Amino acid sequence: MPIIDSFKKMIPGRSTQARTETHRVMRLKDGSTIDLSKKADRERFRKVVADLQRQTDFLAKRDLAEWRLAQQAAINVQQPNRQRLYDIYRDVELDLHLSGCIGQLQGFILGKAFKLTRPDGTPDEDALALFETAWFKQLLRYALQARYWGHSLIQLGDVTHREDGLMTFDGVELVPRKHVVPEYGRVTPLPGGNWETGISYRESPYSDWLIEMGAPDDLGLYLKAAIQTIPKKYAMAFWDAFAEMFGLPIRIAKTASRDQKDIDEMAKMMETMGYQAYAVLPADAEIELKESSRGDAFNVYDKRVERANSELSKLILQVTMTIEDGSSLSQSQVHLKVLDNLIYEIADSLRDMVNDQLIPKMVKLGFPVKGLRFDWDDPIDYTPEQQLAVEQMILNNYEVDGSYFADKYGLPVRERRQDPFSMTQGGDGDSLQNARQGFFD
Repeated sequence: MPIIDSFKKMIPGRSTQARTETHRVMRLKDGSTIDLSKKADRERFRKVVADLQRQTDFLAKRDLAEWRLAQQAAINVQQPNRQRLYDIYRDVELDLHLSGCIGQLQGFILGKAFKLTRPDGTPDEDALALFETAWFKQLLRYALQARYWGHSLIQLGDVTHREDGLMTFDGVELVPRKHVVPEYGRVTPLPGGNWETGISYRESPYSDWLIEMGAPDDLGLYLKAAIQTIPKKYAMAFWDAFAEMFGLPIRIAKTASRDQKDIDEMAKMMETMGYQAYAVLPADAEIELKESSRGDAFNVYDKRVERANSELSKLILQVTMTIEDGSSLSQSQVHLKVLDNLIYEIADSLRDMVNDQLIPKMVKLGFPVKGLRFDWDDPIDYTPEQQLAVEQMILNNYEVDGSYFADKYGLPVRERRQDPFSMTQGGDGDSLQNARQGFFD
C-alpha cells in the first residue's frame, strides 16, 4: 500500500510564508512524488493525526505477566513497540485513586498564573493575550500527560485570526501514541508498525508544527503504577466475589415431602424470597439461615487496596497526606512542602517546553512573540498579619493610590482623608504643635 494512502492529509496545509517557502519532494512507494512546495500537494498531505489507520483498542484481562511482556516489547532496540504497553496504560488510567492524585496535581499547576516578559524584564500584556486561549491550556494538559504516558507528540493546529484580529491556532492535537516511534523519530501508518516504513517527524516541514514532551525512551509513570493497579483490580474483584458468596446467610429449605410439586413450590419460594419474604409451608417443612463465619475479608482485601492506594500516592504526589488522612499538623506541613517542590519541578519543565519549543515555532509562523520569555507569575504569599504589617509600613511612608485598595478589596475607595493634625489653625499661622495642644486642652 502506498504511503499516501495511509498518510492522507499528513502535512498541515498552511498559508504562512514559512510553509510556502518549504521545498521538499517525497517519492512514494508507487513511484509518484509529492512536492510540498505546491499547495495542491500539501492539501493531500494535511495532518499527522488525520486518517492514520487507527485500530480499536483491544480490551482484555491484564496481569503482571502481560505487563512484563509489554515492557519488553517497548524497550526492544531494533523494533520498539509500545502498542501492548499502551493498552495496559488505558486500564491503569481507569483507577479512581490514581485519577484523583493526577487531578489534584494538574489542578495546582494549571491554576498557576503566567506572564510573558520582554528582554528587559517588563511584562508584555499584548502578548499575554495570545496565550490566554483554549489551545494553550490544552497544550499544557497534553504536556502534563507525558509525565504518566511517557513521550508525547503534540501537533499545533492551523494558524487563524480571532475576532479581535490576534493570531491564534485553531487547536492542538495529540498524535496517536501507538503510531509514534520516538526512539527513531518516526510516525508509522499502522499502530505498532515497523519504524522503517514511517515518516521522520523531526525533519522540516513536519518539525515546524510538532512539539515533543518527554525523552524518546521515557515510558512514563504508568509503567510503575501498573504494578499496583493490576493487583488492586483483582483484589476488588475477589472481594466482590467473596461478598456474593458469603455476604448474605445461606437459606436452606428442608421438607419430608416427596411430592415434586411441593418441592418445586418451595424452590420457587426460595428463589423469589426478598427482604419482606414470607412462606406458607407444610407442617414438616422448615427454612434455616446459615450465617457465614468468615470475617477476614476486610483484612485480606481492603488492606491490599489501601496499600495499593498509598503506593500510588507516593508515586504520583511523592506524599500521602495531601490526599489521604494524616496524623499530625507538623507531618502534614512536611508533606505539603514536598508537594510544593514537585509542583515547581513539573511547572519548570512546562516553562522550558514553552520557551525552547513553542515560542520559537510561533515566531517562525509569524506570531509577534520574538524575544519574549514565558514564566510563571507566582505571587508572594503573606500571612494576614504580615500583609497588614506591609501595608501599614507603606502607608506610613508613601502616598498610596486609593485604587490599590479598591481593586484588592473591592471597596469604593475615594480620595484619602486628610489628617486633622496636619491642618493649621486658620489665618494666625499656628503650627501643627499648637493645633495638637489645642485639641487636647
